[in-house]
Amino acid sequence: MLREEATPVVTTPVPVRRLAVLGDSTAVGLGDPLPGGGWRGVGPLVADALDVPADGYLNASFTGARMRCVLDDQLPAVLRQRPDVALVVVGMNDTLRSDFDAAAMAADLDAVVTQLTAIGTLVVPVRFHDHGKVFRLPGALYRALRSRIDELNAAIDSVVAARGVPCLDLMAIPGAYELSTWSVDRLHPSELGHRLLAKGFTDIIAAAGRDVPRPVSLVCSGGVRPSTAQHVAWLVVKGIPWLWRRGSDLVPYAVSIILRSAWEARR
Repeated sequence: MLREEATPVVTTPVPVRRLAVLGDSTAVGLGDPLPGGGWRGVGPLVADALDVPADGYLNASFTGARMRCVLDDQLPAVLRQRPDVALVVVGMNDTLRSDFDAAAMAADLDAVVTQLTAIGTLVVPVRFHDHGKVFRLPGALYRALRSRIDELNAAIDSVVAARGVPCLDLMAIPGAYELSTWSVDRLHPSELGHRLLAKGFTDIIAAAGRDVPRPVSLVCSGGVRPSTAQHVAWLVVKGIPWLWRRGSDLVPYAVSIILRSAWEARR
């Protein structure tokens, strides 16, 4: 008696009709300016790749947002939208503040992920790269920032593992530490950087069984490339003041690291 061969099951990718973006200035699109003003960035690039209609796209992010802002200020509007997919890019602003609390951030992110997955949303957060390799900092400040990023990533990893959601690891993105990936401020992705982010997200979304009709192109087009004068202007008008403000929050923590290292060496 001949045994019948099993028929392979072909799974049709599920279309994405509603996409939401939550987070901080990177989620807003800073670093990828448009000729007419405003920002494009990772959100619209992902929406275009997924063929999400205009009325199905919601970007609830805003500059300066912290993890608690996503939970308290951004999540309610996103829940009302009931997205098929939600991207979450937040955490770096917390690492630069004196009240940094990785455990509280894990609890906030867990609440965001739990509430979104409960309505059937595919949630994709990110874990962060070593930002001190891009934005050059003095040794003690670099170690302080790296320590906090490690704590932040551990908090994100714990939520990802507990809730079984995918996560985009920015360390694994090709060219993550190349200057062409970053804008003039070295804090936000350039157009190429945003395209790499969008490709990373859509690869994960496709692996989760969602349809990606138009793969993200890594060829830059449609944006504005900053001039040398704009680079200098940003450094003077915004870059140095920003570093001074954030450094004043991070310096005490950096000093504590220096003192602790000295004490351990002495012991």
